[in-house]
Amino acid sequence: FKHGICTVEILDAKTKDKLCFLDKVEPNATIGEIKSMFHKSHPQWYAARQSIRLDPKGKSLKDEDVLQHLPVGTTATFYFRDLGAQISWVTVFLTEYGGPLLLYLMFYFRVPFIYAPKYDFTTSKHWVVHLACMCHSFHYLKRLLETLFVHRFSHGTMPLRNIFKNCTYYWGFAAWMAYYINHPLYTPPIRYYINHPLYTPPPIYGEQQVRIALIIFLFCQVGNFSIHIALRNLRPPGSKTRKIPYPTKNPFTWIFLLVSCPNYTYELGSWFGFTLMTQCLPVAFFTAVGFIQMTVWAKGKHRSYLKEFRDYPPLRSPILPFVL
Repeated sequence: FKHGICTVEILDAKTKDKLCFLDKVEPNATIGEIKSMFHKSHPQWYAARQSIRLDPKGKSLKDEDVLQHLPVGTTATFYFRDLGAQISWVTVFLTEYGGPLLLYLMFYFRVPFIYAPKYDFTTSKHWVVHLACMCHSFHYLKRLLETLFVHRFSHGTMPLRNIFKNCTYYWGFAAWMAYYINHPLYTPPIRYYINHPLYTPPPIYGEQQVRIALIIFLFCQVGNFSIHIALRNLRPPGSKTRKIPYPTKNPFTWIFLLVSCPNYTYELGSWFGFTLMTQCLPVAFFTAVGFIQMTVWAKGKHRSYLKEFRDYPPLRSPILPFVL
């Protein structure tokens, strides 16, 4: 960089039109600082909305990337792509998790216009219905509190359109599950016997099934929270550094020995327990869809770990030990 300064030109990634020319840029300037300079000349494109890249079809540069460390000359050419309107991750999470909590409670209390008028504000006679409400509410209250006090996000924002997609998924499934579980005609898991003097079936239904399901649910909820705490402690406040997660003194984190994303493993276990508890088809379907989505995320993170860390533990699977 001649005389310790350089110039930066920013072109539209689609049309190749020149959008901005920055003169006398310090070589130690970061991409984040260049985004701020670009924003001054184009106020409609705030920093979170900008994707700055070296190639029109290349990957976005990180905000912390330094100009002098990039393969550019004294005149650096970057390409800009508009990411669209952005919204903070915290706002998205609070919205997509707060909705299911409130919707489920509306069905639980049987507010008017959901079921027949004679059932307005009545309560179920089955104790498992009340237990399911407590578990569902606990799960989403936990998620809301983790969003506010535990999670540290590597990216501050996401596209605004995602909130509509996410809320449709979470809110829709919550309403579907709640409608059937809290329905006046809902039948809980029951123990039945075949009336034959030579046959005694195993007691796999009824109260025993619900109790086992509750233990699975609570165990996995504690495990999921433990993993979130462990991941939070890997990243100092305000940092975007990535490290290999390892087991801590907390026994719930020892699953890190076998899987890359145990938070998804425990999440799957929680919903399996809730499915077993309620014996409700919409819950089983939600669990299956969630498992598919979490598997996609887990495989992506697992590949990222393998690519970034040469010493990454080889025994780990993405989400299910030795299987997947």
